[in-house]
Amino acid sequence: MKKTLFAIAAVALLLTACGNKKCQCNCKCPGCVCNQEAAADSQDLDLKVADKQNVDISKFPVDKDGYIVLFDGKTLNGWRGYGMDKAPKSWTVQDGAITLKGSGTGEGHAADGGDLIFAHKFQNFTLELEYKVDKGANSGIFYLAQEVMGKVNGEYEYLPIWQSSSEYQVLDNANHPDAQLGEDGNRQSASLYDMVPAKPQNAKPYGEWNTAKIMVYKGTVIHGQNGKNVVEYHLWTPKWTEMLQASKFKKGGDFPYAFDLLNNMGGEKHEGYIGLQDHGDNVQYRNIRIKVMD
Repeated sequence: MKKTLFAIAAVALLLTACGNKKCQCNCKCPGCVCNQEAAADSQDLDLKVADKQNVDISKFPVDKDGYIVLFDGKTLNGWRGYGMDKAPKSWTVQDGAITLKGSGTGEGHAADGGDLIFAHKFQNFTLELEYKVDKGANSGIFYLAQEVMGKVNGEYEYLPIWQSSSEYQVLDNANHPDAQLGEDGNRQSASLYDMVPAKPQNAKPYGEWNTAKIMVYKGTVIHGQNGKNVVEYHLWTPKWTEMLQASKFKKGGDFPYAFDLLNNMGGEKHEGYIGLQDHGDNVQYRNIRIKVMD
């Protein structure tokens, strides 16, 4: 990614870093409306991708179908928090599933919470897993994500994972209000969040296990849910740019600079992390495996 893009994206992503704090014009959070113009005009902001040590994927077992098993059903081996060196305490293993005990505060998750990522970057792959949500729960599966940090006043801060990653929506469609937002159901389960609705919409009710599949191959992306392909789109194309521009991530919108990172999602190598979202609600994931298609 070009240096100029880094600088532009850093400014914007920083605008949401303190999004849950009450804005006062003497606050230091660049997300405050009173600070947005100054932040955008600043020349000393910078952006970098974290260079954390990642796991050796060759150490993980391969099943009979040629998939690498990312979750052993017992431990969080290979997983850590986004921007962290270990898994947040809110993520545990219960009944053979990676389990988030939600804080009940939506995206303003608890201090011991945060998004969970598998510590290895993938490029072309098929990811399969199962998920189950509680009543009214919201979560998501991220892919091609980066650990991006922006610099303000000499300090680097991690920016939200959704600023650099597509999201496979995980939702209780019947009870969470997000299912009624967006357009044409594009915030319902298995959708490319806020851009492409999952059709047919075949999610099972809360409390039941759903199967999810995400395939990424040279820019072609397919979402599957419960045995059906429900989403198809193509990264790094003019159509992808149009889709971003028609979404909540559009240039000049509420998150204007997120557009630039997403438009070049995966960075120069077009690779990134798999992530599970902490949206403050109870959710479980199991049988997580991936087939590399490089």
